[in-house]
Amino acid sequence: MSTQASEKTARPAGAGARTTAPVTGQAAAELVSEQGKTSIADTVVAKIVGMATREVPGVYAMGAGVSRAFGTVRERLPGVAGPGITQGVKVEVGERQAAIDLDVIVEYGVSIPDLAAGVRRSVIGAVETMCGLEVTEVNLTVGDIHVPGEEAEETAEPRVE
Repeated sequence: MSTQASEKTARPAGAGARTTAPVTGQAAAELVSEQGKTSIADTVVAKIVGMATREVPGVYAMGAGVSRAFGTVRERLPGVAGPGITQGVKVEVGERQAAIDLDVIVEYGVSIPDLAAGVRRSVIGAVETMCGLEVTEVNLTVGDIHVPGEEAEETAEPRVE
């Protein structure tokens, strides 16, 4: 860990700096060096993206349509914990860059443009800091809105047997 920290401080000031995140474009270039190549699996990036997205206030859940239905079935299987962290996340990872697509469900009353900006900040910061990859885009699809009391209607007892 200390080697990683010392490498970050040894970078030239302003080398490839981006205004959207504290990590510079130089960090991505360090994934391929004279000493070797570091490959980061899509699933690693997808998990980081899923965690970073869920941390943003106003994100109720992730996934749309079929993936949410599959997640609901998956939750009910014995020995399987809650919805997958990568539900609603699609990533494309190259050697130096990543592109991200997200399907989210927002809380009623939340400003969707503000939420989208917050999700982008969180995701870009997490991926660039943890992976050293430049995030080229974060596309959000708001597939639904959560209205308080909605889940109570879905779980209500049937009126007939």
